Formats: sequence, structure tokens, C-alpha cells
Amino acid sequence: MRLLIVEDDPVLSDGLRVGLGLSGFTADAVGTLADARAALRDSDFAGVVLDVMLPDGLGTTLLAEMRAAGQTLPVLLLTARDRVRDRVEGLDAGADDHLGKPFDLDELAARLRAMLRRHQGRARPLLHWNGIDLDPAALTATRDGAALRLSRREFAILHALVDQPGRILSRAQLEERLYGWQEDVESNTVEVHVHHLRAKLGRDVIQTVRGVGYRVAGAA
Repeated sequence: MRLLIVEDDPVLSDGLRVGLGLSGFTADAVGTLADARAALRDSDFAGVVLDVMLPDGLGTTLLAEMRAAGQTLPVLLLTARDRVRDRVEGLDAGADDHLGKPFDLDELAARLRAMLRRHQGRARPLLHWNGIDLDPAALTATRDGAALRLSRREFAILHALVDQPGRILSRAQLEERLYGWQEDVESNTVEVHVHHLRAKLGRDVIQTVRGVGYRVAGAA
């Protein structure tokens, strides 16, 4: 899933982007409220990791703007001010979760997975579809109990499709799940990964809707 990181410390920002990438997320990072507003306007994200103290204002100001506009995008606040009152104010302002600095990257990734599950109305940590089980925490997959050997990007595509059975995802939507702003995307990269998945799962598992995109059947 694609995340927006809003953090002005370049070392921490880069560490978050790389570390969350190793946990299966695609993360893009900005360092100001102005850049965050532009990113949210121009790109599609599954969630936001938002620092409270930023050079051009408070992250909670952006959060309030999002909620006032009716945006339900999940937001996790990061702050060095970890008093109870600060946590309460952030959550009451519309944050979905809160984590104080310093923090453990594994905990942040787990909190993000839980936050995104809640947003989707899904309680189970595993995804199940027609004998295929995906574990987003471990980035592992099985079919009828047998392990599947998938690359990180093959897993990401299968995750995106199984997460919403029956929904058609375009190549552009899948590319957004796979690549951040700093990564080059080859023109046929999605087709190549889908081809590899079909070789491992069978040609009928992922359906091509000509001129539109890809899907898995709606029945789970």
C-alpha cells in the first residue's frame, strides 16, 4: 500500500521511506505542509504518517483541513511531544493513531497495518481468497497451505487484487502501489509481474479486462 510520509527531518524521513518499504509499503516523503497538500491533491495514498511539528506549521492543521473537507484517509501522527494531553488532542482532531518519538519501526509498521485494516472494515490480519492466503506482516503467501515464492512486487500486485476481489485495477493504479516518486517505472512492468504471477498461480487466477486493467473474481 502507498503511504505519504510528512516529516521534515531528512534522515528520519529517508529512514522511514526505506524501512517501511522493507515492510511492504510504498512510501513517498515530503517535508512541509505545503508539499503535503500538493501531494494529497495530486496522488492517491492509502494512509499518511504525519509529523506534528513542521517548518510551516502544525501537522494537526493539515489533519483538521482534511477532516473538514470530508477526507477519511487514515492518519497516524508522529510527535516528540508525547504527553497524554498531546495524544488526546491529536486523536480528537481526527487522527486514527498516534506514536511518540523515538519509536520502533516494526511497531510503526504494525500500527499502520492495523490502522489500514480498520479503515477497510476488516478485522482479520490475513487476506484469504479462493485458497490463497496472504500475510501482509510477513510478506508471505500460501495456496492451499503450500508456500508461494513471490517477489516483493508480485506480492504487492496480488495483495492489491485480493484485497478488493472483483474490482478492476488499472495498470496506473497498480504502478502506484509498486513505485514511489523516486523510482523509474518501465512501460511493461505490471504486465511482466502479472505474467510471473500467472506462471505460479495459473492463467485463470488474474483476469485481464481488455483496455481497462486486471482483477480477480469477486467470490472469495
